[in-house]
Amino acid sequence: MPPLTRRGPGLDRRLLLKLAAAAAAVSTTRCSPPDDEIIPYVDMPEGMVAGEPMRFATTLSLSGYGRGFIAIAVDGRPIKIEGNPRHPYSLGATDVFAEAEILSLYDPGRSSVVHHGEQIATWEDFAAGWEQAVGARPDDAASDAAVGLVTGRVVSPTTLGRIEALRRRFPALRQYRYEPVNDDMARAGAKLAFGRLVAAAPRWDEADVVLTLDADPLGHGPEQLHIARGFAARRGAEHRQQLHAVEPAWTLTGAAADFRLPLAPRQMGEVARAVARRLGLDLGDPVLSDPQRAFAERAAEALATAQGRALAMAGDGQPPELHALCHWINGRLHAPVDYLPPVDPVEAGHADELQALAEDLRAGRVAALVIVDANPVYDAPDALRMAEAVAAAPFSAHLGLYPDETAQHCQWRLPLSHPLESWGDARAADGTASLVQPLIRRLYDTRTCDEFLALLALSAVRDAYGLTRETWASWAGGDFATWWRTALHDGVIADSRAAPLALSPARPTGLPPPDAPHALTVVLSPDPGVWDGRFAANPWLQECPHPLTKQVWGNAVRLAPGDAARAGIADEDTVDLVVNGATLSGPAVVTEAQADGVVAVGWGQGRFSPAMPIAHGVGTRFVGLGARPFSRLLAGAEIKKSDRSIPFRSTQSHTRLSGRSEALFQLATLAELATSRPEREPAPPSMLGIPPRGDYAWAMVIDTDACIGCNACVVACQAENNVPIVGPEEISQGRDMHWLRVDVYARPQGGAMRTGFQPVPCMHCELAPCEPVCPVEASVHDHEGLNVQVYNRCIGTRFCEANCPYKVRRFNWFAYADGQAYGDFAPALKAQHNPDVSARGRGVMEKCNYCLQRISRARRAAEKEDRQVAEGEMVTACQAACPTRAIHFGDLNSETSDVSRLRRAPRHYRLLEELNTRPRTTYLKRLYVSDAAS
Repeated sequence: MPPLTRRGPGLDRRLLLKLAAAAAAVSTTRCSPPDDEIIPYVDMPEGMVAGEPMRFATTLSLSGYGRGFIAIAVDGRPIKIEGNPRHPYSLGATDVFAEAEILSLYDPGRSSVVHHGEQIATWEDFAAGWEQAVGARPDDAASDAAVGLVTGRVVSPTTLGRIEALRRRFPALRQYRYEPVNDDMARAGAKLAFGRLVAAAPRWDEADVVLTLDADPLGHGPEQLHIARGFAARRGAEHRQQLHAVEPAWTLTGAAADFRLPLAPRQMGEVARAVARRLGLDLGDPVLSDPQRAFAERAAEALATAQGRALAMAGDGQPPELHALCHWINGRLHAPVDYLPPVDPVEAGHADELQALAEDLRAGRVAALVIVDANPVYDAPDALRMAEAVAAAPFSAHLGLYPDETAQHCQWRLPLSHPLESWGDARAADGTASLVQPLIRRLYDTRTCDEFLALLALSAVRDAYGLTRETWASWAGGDFATWWRTALHDGVIADSRAAPLALSPARPTGLPPPDAPHALTVVLSPDPGVWDGRFAANPWLQECPHPLTKQVWGNAVRLAPGDAARAGIADEDTVDLVVNGATLSGPAVVTEAQADGVVAVGWGQGRFSPAMPIAHGVGTRFVGLGARPFSRLLAGAEIKKSDRSIPFRSTQSHTRLSGRSEALFQLATLAELATSRPEREPAPPSMLGIPPRGDYAWAMVIDTDACIGCNACVVACQAENNVPIVGPEEISQGRDMHWLRVDVYARPQGGAMRTGFQPVPCMHCELAPCEPVCPVEASVHDHEGLNVQVYNRCIGTRFCEANCPYKVRRFNWFAYADGQAYGDFAPALKAQHNPDVSARGRGVMEKCNYCLQRISRARRAAEKEDRQVAEGEMVTACQAACPTRAIHFGDLNSETSDVSRLRRAPRHYRLLEELNTRPRTTYLKRLYVSDAAS
């Protein structure tokens, strides 16, 4: 991988011009509110007070589906994303992708000007070229020369309207719609079960028993926030939800499961056979070993005894027949599932559409190719030779945020507006509609998707604001102005969710037999940091540790211990993966409890566009291996130790404590919890003396049973507190800068491998070991008991870091926030910085401060009204982001506060309590159901 940090005189002229343009863009009047009226989420005083944050509801999409969020802007600059509690697919929380959209907005690597070939052009030049290319074409549906439109999943009402307008101008228009992370198998399974396309929407908060078959509903994706909230609500209920997960490799769902079975993908249907037999449908005897059969029968019994409160679901990589069988099982169980009409109006499969695009291009059936916010050259398998096909089109144009792999093969490269500088709309997976409103004027001469399509169709209205209002004018009825302001204010369009359908699944006639065993099967899944590759240019996400491996700046080949031992491969060795004659290399991660015969890899890395320096050369592109697009399972693989050396960069290797996991991460069974007594506040002697409590005693309690390891808190903390990017070379030396980390633990307990996540911010010890060793008193307690760091006193001795048993302090080895390291992003990042938080310089120590700036703001607001800060009024950034509400924060001086109540709970414990540091950050034990109890 080319070096990305501390670039010296070798900067080329193009990059220098790009950085200069970015710095100029964010420092001019464009860093101000848009011209059109935008509606704040809360009531604000007249005008905008300089330096005061304003909050606006808007919508961000992932794989086409919209999720509602609140964007915070200061002086016209968006600086932070938070969840919209009114939106059902956000519910007040965020994920890593939503948080990182702030950085993507200011990314100087974005496409900023129109290019025709290698020449800079204008939108007027493109319009003239478009009319020249298509004006002489006959508008006849039978014409051999057609316009091809490539898009991702489109569920926006306005965008769908623009596509229909384009179709009216070009009746021979062919739309190729695809998403790399798609639901082709689920849609085909629904068609088998119901005879039509429907979307299943499980009500997780009503389920007592859940069985997942190679599915990861708690993993990253458009529905994660919605499902995670329901999961957490049921886990905290009186009747605890039991989660049974069957999967080939570790996922976030498997990590949270009470019962987990590692199983090869080809055998998933055998577990479903056992469940179906228990419910009265004999599809043959399951081909399972005795332990696997015992697991399947236990899950089947649990489902059968939870009628009306149990559900089963299959993963996107499983065949349609298994999805159809899960629908029958849910029907038999009267499962809490709503069946909704699909929001995506296109019936064709995503893989079929991408394959058809390649075939039509090679056959010359596309005269003018228009690609809107899609990247088929990267997404398509190598067998389709998509780069050659796109380059051969007589006319080609690419509208996108980045000059990606597809843009490099198109004649026209057109810059797309970022969602935070756009007007528009979107629908969630259940049909809930919400509006997109801009927070800032466009930084560059860009166009939204709707404006671009309107230009192609020669529509009368071509600005996104007018197009969006035109779409919803008929929906609103009489008083459109009032309706419009309400919809913008709330971030949700009332009564727009699809109505559930009354359907009964057909009785399945059979399941395909399990495939013959192969030497190895490759299981592909979206990368938890960069998703399908669309976020690969975002360094926040490249530097965000993968939940289970803690890898950053790359992807790995995950192996079961048995397979690794047979191949002579050790952890972090570089391995060659051979599939269909192609050989790809990556660092190995030997993962306990992964199914034998399974090689797990993530796609999204291995970007090969030199115009994207952040993503270029990072990781390996595994998505090109399959013969068919988006194949999740590839059989017949081989692995061997490689002669190459690819580093495995991780953030947890330097914090692992061998043999101490019992003291660091604590587990408890439900039976133990029932007999335990609430913990009393210890008061052991100390030479230091406990600081007196002031008006407030801020504290945090983290519920490790609710934490799913999604890392939303990590990126939220980075955005809120101006935590810098350090780059892969600094990470390799253990110099990560995150103020908050999420440690992962896995150990045998109760007859199974138990996994859990533990967010670790600063402990804010009342008897802090870091304070007495500081020679300049830079590490001190404030009047409210917080352990704070006085930056302008710090001289960088690092004594405090050495004396901290929790290893939560970070040292600025370089001026990461001021261009000395990773300078590609320094000019733009200054516009993203939270003005309430100072940007730290080289040579100082920093750490979590419980979002002191938010505490100060809440305290000042309360003092103006001559009252105490109310419970829930002060919310930290990590607490606000958490989709499961695992993080609790409040005042210990109040006996009725949330944290005071939780610190008296039977599950409460302190990290390394024997050290007598009296931490203000404490934990609740992870619960599990023992095999004996089940």
